Amino acid sequence: MRSFVERHTFWAIVILLAAVLFLWMIFAVWPEWLIDTLGRKKTFVNTLLNGVTLGGLYFLVASGFTLIFGLMRNVNLAHGSMYLLGAYIGYEVADRTGSWFFGLAIAFIAVAISGILLQYLVFRRMAGDDLRQTLVTIGISIIAADAMLAIWTGTTYQFSPPDWLFGAADLPIISVIRSSGDAVYIKYPIYRLAVLLVAVAVGVALWVFLNRTRIGMMIRAGVNDRDMLAASGVNVQMVFVLVFAIGAGLAGFAGVIGGTALSVAPGEDIRYLLASLVVVIVGGLGSITGAAIGALIIGLAEQFGLAYFPTYGVVLTFLIMVVVLAVRPQGLMGGR
Repeated sequence: MRSFVERHTFWAIVILLAAVLFLWMIFAVWPEWLIDTLGRKKTFVNTLLNGVTLGGLYFLVASGFTLIFGLMRNVNLAHGSMYLLGAYIGYEVADRTGSWFFGLAIAFIAVAISGILLQYLVFRRMAGDDLRQTLVTIGISIIAADAMLAIWTGTTYQFSPPDWLFGAADLPIISVIRSSGDAVYIKYPIYRLAVLLVAVAVGVALWVFLNRTRIGMMIRAGVNDRDMLAASGVNVQMVFVLVFAIGAGLAGFAGVIGGTALSVAPGEDIRYLLASLVVVIVGGLGSITGAAIGALIIGLAEQFGLAYFPTYGVVLTFLIMVVVLAVRPQGLMGGR
């Protein structure tokens, strides 16, 4: 941080002023001119929180994609199908057992096993051949989408989270001051706040796993020089299978989380695959920190676009990606 301030003093001042202004807009009581410009403060804050929590959900999906595509350089375009498969499996288990957490665990395990099979049967035989990996995984995603449509039909499913995650929490953010002088505080769904906390926990755990553990060092070494790692006596194939299992399992895990926050329906696989691609491109290949930053930016862009200029909101996400590619092709946190 200190080196950044010393090298980019102007931008550090701009970021600091923007942060101060942003915090003022969240915690201060808005004057009339600001309400006339942006609308009610409640709308702004709810849009902000929706963007942050959606970014958390995107990170949960994109973190697995980052491990598989960004770190291992395996082009897995069936990642969205893994998300949707995890959501369906988790729903079936939770519905039949009455345990949301059990559905979450089984979804992670089942999709992790499918990831192991995909890595062993497909990617191991196509190492380094990006075009074949792309075409084969597109075919797998199409077949998987049709199979899931045949099994679960086109019905939209909705999870029921545990009772203690129902309801809304009072945030320490004042919406308006009544004429009587009483402050009205903003309420926000507890479950969406829980999604954000889970995303932060997963992000920290992945960063520690990749940067502070022996297996994490093996993974990074295997990506950079597979032959040298194999020569040191490490079973490279087993290391890569482990990474693929974790990445796929996170997609299934996110399927239950996302299916509870929103819904489970055909087409969600394409949506989250595109979101993961954009997040990884914006954040930088192979960077967990970059995936978190990219997911936050894309989540906020989507929600503010829908709230303030819905006609052009869809364009905003891809405009951000184009700008990042033009200015920093390797992504915000990607290596050169």
